[in-house]
Amino acid sequence: MLKLNRAQKHIILQNMAETMHSFKPYPNDREVGKAAEALVTVHPCLKEPGSESGWYGWKVSLKYKMGNFRAMLSRSECLEVAINAGRRSINNPDKEPPHFNIKRARRAEVNHLPNFPMGKNQASLEQMRLQIVQEVAKVDRNLPLIERFMQRTFALRRQEIVQGNPPVKDFLERWPAL
Repeated sequence: MLKLNRAQKHIILQNMAETMHSFKPYPNDREVGKAAEALVTVHPCLKEPGSESGWYGWKVSLKYKMGNFRAMLSRSECLEVAINAGRRSINNPDKEPPHFNIKRARRAEVNHLPNFPMGKNQASLEQMRLQIVQEVAKVDRNLPLIERFMQRTFALRRQEIVQGNPPVKDFLERWPAL
């Protein structure tokens, strides 16, 4: 058995958390256990001498590391994780409790909540939305322009859907090109 120091274990757990997050940001207990088991299977020198399975301690450490990794991403303003960050606090007692209405990507959904394009912010994307509304109202529509603006404003639409949860009728009125 290999005796790891704290820094070595940190590096292993950090790399595992990054890899696991690339597949699924919110793995369940069974999936974390499979990742820990795979780690010990590939590298038998990491097997723990005290545990029955040899990987239970790695599973617990990975679960904590995944939570810390998501917290780090939330602080660095990764919208996909920040939207699920703890809401209720002493300063905001009226907000929803954590773990309530968690917004996650569905199966095979790639851009659940993308960040705005480089050089764009909410105000500039709102201007593009207004241009889309004006263009759709015309009799002779410039379809390539509408399509290009719709692609650029995807992040704004997605943010409205995930954060605001508007009725479909209202959403289609705001985005008539859909």
